[in-house]
Amino acid sequence: MFELLVPPEKGQLDRLKGDRKAYDVELRPKLMVQAIEQLQYAGVEPDLWKIEGLDSREDCEKIVAAARSGGRNKVSCIILGRGEDDKKVHEWLEIASSVPGFIGFAVGRTTFWEPVVDWRAGKLTREAAVAEVARRYQEFVRIFERGKKSAGWIDAA
Repeated sequence: MFELLVPPEKGQLDRLKGDRKAYDVELRPKLMVQAIEQLQYAGVEPDLWKIEGLDSREDCEKIVAAARSGGRNKVSCIILGRGEDDKKVHEWLEIASSVPGFIGFAVGRTTFWEPVVDWRAGKLTREAAVAEVARRYQEFVRIFERGKKSAGWIDAA
């Protein structure tokens, strides 16, 4: 497993006038494909790539194509939440789940951060915090599974 993180460099952000959203949409996906290709060329051959959330199906398809290039047909990807809010993570899960090759997700902070903070502050009991973490996780699973089914790449069973 390889977690591919491609944060912006100062010069890249400067060219985009500090717009991180523009970086995420316009530049990061291309850089991620290049990074995968360079890592593979250097002999890095994970079975699973952990990929930061992507805003388009086309970008997800390009990532899978890069990860599976050169006969690497069994290589898969999972989408990361990057600590984003629920709305953004829902979008990323819907997009990635519709692309064969994205087999799951790793959404940690978005799942547990707020309930843990509320529990530590005494706003939630331990049991309520655990229930909220479970509810959030189950919601992410439902979104991902629904996306796979609607894309038609898994059985609806």
